[in-house]
Amino acid sequence: MKQWASPVLVLVLTTSLFFLGADARAQSSSEHHLASVATGTLHNLQNEPDEGKWEGSTQGIAYSEFNHRFVGLFVPLFGLAELGHALRYRLPVWPRLVLPGVIGTYLLIWSDHEAWPIGSLTFVQTFSGEDPEILQHKLYGVFSGIAAVSETLRRISWARHPVWAIPLLVLGLGGALLLFFHSHGDHPGNHMIVLHHTVLGSFGIGAAVSSAMVAWASGISPQTAKRWELVWAGLVIGMGFQLLVYSE
Repeated sequence: MKQWASPVLVLVLTTSLFFLGADARAQSSSEHHLASVATGTLHNLQNEPDEGKWEGSTQGIAYSEFNHRFVGLFVPLFGLAELGHALRYRLPVWPRLVLPGVIGTYLLIWSDHEAWPIGSLTFVQTFSGEDPEILQHKLYGVFSGIAAVSETLRRISWARHPVWAIPLLVLGLGGALLLFFHSHGDHPGNHMIVLHHTVLGSFGIGAAVSSAMVAWASGISPQTAKRWELVWAGLVIGMGFQLLVYSE
């Protein structure tokens, strides 16, 4: 039982973080709602956004939900591949190498319809931070790409030192924490978006810590590493299913 103590603790902390984050974000959302009533802007929040505005429009919501769910098709597959590796099943290695890169590439290209390279905004405008939401979406693509490269090098044994696990830990934690501050602005479904982001952020923190523990334990105890691999895979699968049910 002692050998499972740390992985179980991470799961408990992840769950606790989710509920604490959800409560805090819900309170913030409630306060914003009350302020909107006081200033007479509730009507604008409850109704369809102004004509020509993408964020919160029918087309904008459909595009955002499609992107989340499309990425959600690949994340559980990656998690299942990781689970198969943790259970020592004889599975093809390519899903564990290719899928993270596919996710990062998709986010870099199609995360926002108005952003570079498919939209009207230039590369500089997209990455300048003029629109924090777009910048964060693109950063997730960059994070996924860098983590995919570093993890691929580790898994084909080109980078054996545990220090190569740092990119996934740092970028995973950074991306997860960003979700707690990620805002879609004046969006009619903001409360639902907050809830989804809180769940994803909580799972992401747990997954990042678990991945680091896998690297740390690999050179000490194969059994301990295997337990952390199971936790890591379970959290990735959880993130994938959360993306599949994403709704605004």
